[in-house]
Amino acid sequence: MNDRTAPAETTSRLREVLVACADRFGATASFLCALHCAVLPFVVALLPALGLGFLANHAVERAFVLFACSLGSLTIGLGLRRHGDRRALALLLPGVGLLLGGIGLDSGSAPLWHALLVSAGGVLLSLAHLTNLRLGHVHDARCRHLG
Repeated sequence: MNDRTAPAETTSRLREVLVACADRFGATASFLCALHCAVLPFVVALLPALGLGFLANHAVERAFVLFACSLGSLTIGLGLRRHGDRRALALLLPGVGLLLGGIGLDSGSAPLWHALLVSAGGVLLSLAHLTNLRLGHVHDARCRHLG
């Protein structure tokens, strides 16, 4: 390896690590979002007593959904450029659609549909991140499990 390729390889490796970390964070956050949306209708009365009343705030939910959709789009888009496989995108798009449809519903008039849509969307987003991680993994000399 000469001095000219070393910085490019380091930058490429750093980008791979950052995208993988973003995907792991996105998968975890999306799963927690789905769990939150599924459980919230049952525990909404307990949240203020636990000091967690902000979790039932619609503005917080909308901000979290928009952040999750943005992070998912960014990481899946970068992954698609790298590995070229559209399976993660096939999970991301309906997940984003379900999330946006769910927050578009008035949760006061249709709480069950709201909870179902955003929970399913969160699960699909989480699966999209996990699929992207798997597709982006290249088996080479750097793999811990090959050594």
